[in-house]
Amino acid sequence: MGEAAALMGVSADTLRRWVDSGRLQADRDDQGRRIIPGPNLAAFARELGREEKASSGSSARNRFAGIVTEVILGDVSAQVEIQAGPFRVVSLISRESAEELKLEPGVPAVAVIKSTNVVVERP
Repeated sequence: MGEAAALMGVSADTLRRWVDSGRLQADRDDQGRRIIPGPNLAAFARELGREEKASSGSSARNRFAGIVTEVILGDVSAQVEIQAGPFRVVSLISRESAEELKLEPGVPAVAVIKSTNVVVERP
């Protein structure tokens, strides 16, 4: 459960609630511990992603909700750091945009990524 929760970027308690409510199917091992087969977790993650995309009104599929941890303002640009679960996302945007969005540490934000090149690695 802990590994599945980490992969989903949520707490083990959240994952247990999803299982208890019937949203996510889990099996039990020989010791009675809950296990979530990889295909079940992948299908559930895909479903969550579709729900988020449907509510976003955007063609960008990669959305990381998190909290702003640092903003460095330059003369023209700003470097914005967002911690989205276990992921650190750093973006360079215009200073004007950072000021209009009132970005500062502690503010919730969503990093929306539209990319033509994505590197996939296995841990």
